[in-house]
Amino acid sequence: MKQKITLREFFRVMAAASTAAAASTIPFSAAITEDTHTIKKQRARYRADSPDVQAFYRVNRYPTK
Repeated sequence: MKQKITLREFFRVMAAASTAAAASTIPFSAAITEDTHTIKKQRARYRADSPDVQAFYRVNRYPTK
């Protein structure tokens, strides 16, 4: 005897399977570690007290009236 599966049940099973597969492939701690590593790598390289930044603002100031 074949059991009929409704469309709603099919999508429910597919959603549960995809959620389980996604949860098992990437551990949460690995994702956090990767994020923090990327953030540290992309931190601003701008330093207000560096000589080249000071020279840029000194040269490009508005003229005094």
